[in-house]
Amino acid sequence: MELSSFVNLHPGVLFYNTIQCLTICVIYKGEIDKPMPYSKFASTGSSSGGKSPAMVSSRIGMLIIYGPAAIVACIFQFILPHLGWMDSTPTVAGWMVFAHFLKRVAEVLFLHKYSGETELNAAKFIGVSYAVTAFMICLLSNPDVSTSDSNISFGMLLFAIGSFGNLYHHYLLALLRSDSSSKGDSTTGKKQYKAPSGGLFEYVAAPHYFFELVAWLGIAMTSQQLTSHLNFVSMTCYLC
Repeated sequence: MELSSFVNLHPGVLFYNTIQCLTICVIYKGEIDKPMPYSKFASTGSSSGGKSPAMVSSRIGMLIIYGPAAIVACIFQFILPHLGWMDSTPTVAGWMVFAHFLKRVAEVLFLHKYSGETELNAAKFIGVSYAVTAFMICLLSNPDVSTSDSNISFGMLLFAIGSFGNLYHHYLLALLRSDSSSKGDSTTGKKQYKAPSGGLFEYVAAPHYFFELVAWLGIAMTSQQLTSHLNFVSMTCYLC
């Protein structure tokens, strides 16, 4: 793989890559100091003396987060090639991005069980970020990759392992939410936290995050473009 194909020298793309590098630093520090409001690790209290932020149900919030990116990837992979726009060609990495966000939307609709709320502005911000990520990966990924290339094959394998591993551990979390013992204390009515079990939950705190990163690494390897690799670093700072 040549450097000229890995690094797109278009000024707009180089500017975006620079923004990605700055964002990586901001996300890393931000997730340590103050996690995203929808995160399990974020504080649920409103800021003192401040106006309470607009909230939506967690299911709606997650659809706002994942839906736009799925739509963007769908447009790139299904619609634009038939319109002849900018000689758009579906890419392997583009299919992976579409599959990833379609899976997340399906999980939100049919698998996950929600009881809380999400800050609307945070959901919008993350949704736009994911949509831009999907747009750039689909736009810039190398369309001429061959599945006979060992690096491409390994990237596809990582994506498959990461996606199924992520789905399985999301299923385990959904089972936990279905367990009546995890819904609350019958005497106090308060919600109780119950540690997940099964799969890699026996060894690490968040295996679903680990497998999601494995999937993003597979996308980066298959994309063969700097933008996707920087996205993987950004996602690592975001999820870890």
